[in-house]
Amino acid sequence: MKIWRGQILSAAVLAVSLFLSGCNKPPGESFATSDVIKVGEFASMTGSEATFGQSSHQGTQLAIDDLNAADGVLGKKLELHMEDDQSQAGQPATVVRKLISSDGVVAILGEVASSRSLEAAPICQENKIPMISPASTNPKVTEAGDYIFRVCFIDPFQGTVMANFSRKTLKLQNVAVLTDAKSDYSLGLAKFFKEGFVADGGKIAAEQNYSSGDKDFSAELTAIKAANPDGIFVPGYYTEVGLIALQAKQLGITVPLFGGDGWESSALVPIGGAALEGDYFSTHYSPQDTSPAVQNFVKEFKAKYNSTPDAMAALGYDSAMILAAAMKTAGTTDGAKVRDALAATKNFAGVTGKITIDANRNASKAAVILTINNGQFQYVQTVQP
Repeated sequence: MKIWRGQILSAAVLAVSLFLSGCNKPPGESFATSDVIKVGEFASMTGSEATFGQSSHQGTQLAIDDLNAADGVLGKKLELHMEDDQSQAGQPATVVRKLISSDGVVAILGEVASSRSLEAAPICQENKIPMISPASTNPKVTEAGDYIFRVCFIDPFQGTVMANFSRKTLKLQNVAVLTDAKSDYSLGLAKFFKEGFVADGGKIAAEQNYSSGDKDFSAELTAIKAANPDGIFVPGYYTEVGLIALQAKQLGITVPLFGGDGWESSALVPIGGAALEGDYFSTHYSPQDTSPAVQNFVKEFKAKYNSTPDAMAALGYDSAMILAAAMKTAGTTDGAKVRDALAATKNFAGVTGKITIDANRNASKAAVILTINNGQFQYVQTVQP
């Protein structure tokens, strides 16, 4: 009787052990046993930069839908697991750990904001889960390791683009710089802009800092006005940029403001209104691009969401499509093999242009400059890398 009970106990322990081991398989092994391929996404769906996350998620979801309508990837449907990081520090780490350990995703897409990508990237690297940021431009993001990629250009290029544009097109000589001291994105972009502007013979008339979430910029703008610049570079996010433009005009500052892709949001003009007229920013694509790829994307996006896709939406779409292409090339969802396929990406035909992943896992691609005219974003020019 004791032997019989022991046999049953041993069999039960073995069964539980096998069940638990199956539930805790490394994410890369899930392809062999699951009917779907689980892909994670983390974005700022709520909070101060919610339009970034909402746009990138819409683009990502559209790509997933398109891929599944075309029989998925490797004969399986893609299942997108979305987590909201609420635009808050600390949340990216929490939600990304959940996506990996609880949801069992094989790859992660996100984030737009560089500071939040920087928080999540080491976790993906440690777990050998490929991560693709749609729009984080700070160079440090991909320095987290060889599993971290992006489909956007980086700030050394974007900063140089805006330095050249301000010198050669706007003919500016003395520029003030107003930087968000709490943002890795803003600090990095300001650094590279200043280097490029000064190297091209320009002078930095004044430098002032603010902090994310500030509402009153009168002290900083008053100091800038006293320096008498002929332009102001504001490498911030739309949430503060709109207010800065308003308060600058109220103080009698009439010189152009210009910045980077952090300006691009459907909420920018509602915040800043007419104060933004004639200002400029660099970004990743324009829906006014007449190429078939862009126009097909715009048409499909409008049909699904009843709105015009911005750059964050287009980059979200490209991030999911590049991931799918890498999985197809690798022939598996194994993390290391998908990583290698991503690293080998050359001239991928994305909505935001041809994308080549360089040796540092950054995207080499063109930038677009837009202006604000009659409350609308209007295409100015394309700048090749």
